[in-house]
Amino acid sequence: MELLMENRQMKIGLWFYGLGTVLTGILNIAWGDFEASHQPIQALGKDLPGQHLLACVAGVWLVAAGLAILWRRSARIGAAASAIVYLIFTALWLFRYYSGIHTYGWRIDVLLGVSFGLAQQLMLVAPAVIVYVSSASPNSVIEKRTAIAARWMLGLPPILFGLFHLIGLRIFATIVPQWMPFGTFWAALTGIAFILAGVAICSGIKDVLALRLLALMLLLFEGLVEAPPILIRLHSQPTWGAAVYNLTAIGACWIFAEFLASRADRGRIGLAKSVAISRSDREVA
Repeated sequence: MELLMENRQMKIGLWFYGLGTVLTGILNIAWGDFEASHQPIQALGKDLPGQHLLACVAGVWLVAAGLAILWRRSARIGAAASAIVYLIFTALWLFRYYSGIHTYGWRIDVLLGVSFGLAQQLMLVAPAVIVYVSSASPNSVIEKRTAIAARWMLGLPPILFGLFHLIGLRIFATIVPQWMPFGTFWAALTGIAFILAGVAICSGIKDVLALRLLALMLLLFEGLVEAPPILIRLHSQPTWGAAVYNLTAIGACWIFAEFLASRADRGRIGLAKSVAISRSDREVA
């Protein structure tokens, strides 16, 4: 499994994921606050005592975790630290269900909106788990269970993203760059693409291709949608947060794609060896 960590394609995913995590921490430290659209600490209450200190501690944790995951010797520690902090952010979204339903009632857009935020953070837990397992000694049982868990953690979020896009077409159409005509069409196409990618990942049908195409789509989003607003809203933490999250998500998709590709390659090599041994035994007999 250590060979997987040395794989060039895997390193690409690790750099996106690790640097995205580092930048997320830097944003927390620079603003002295949690980025609410991805880290809803306000779900625990407004004006939480020590919130500024907590944001800085979380920021330092994220920076350390992101840097550690980029170095092979400390990758396992960095992966564990990343998984913990992203799980905490995921858990914070659970409190949003109560506040959202209490304020707006049982509305599908409210439920999907909160699920959207929860799924965003859950998606970042999966690659940390993969790196943690990949850095340990080989264990086929644990590796298989990790693949199943990661498949759902990375497969369900795109489906939720897609549904939210289709329900909020008018809102997402406004995000499409003005120089691109037919904004509603592109928003709908994006929603459908998310759903198809999620279904492929969850079903295991063309999952590696789906993950790579999803990473490519997110990379296009980074250049066309997420990064340009930074030039206009330079002092906006949510604007920076959206762009940085996107980078981390690209890494998440790429890491799982290479993990699955590596497992498939090892399976084919193992099968070929078994066939070769079987033929050799028959020739000896």
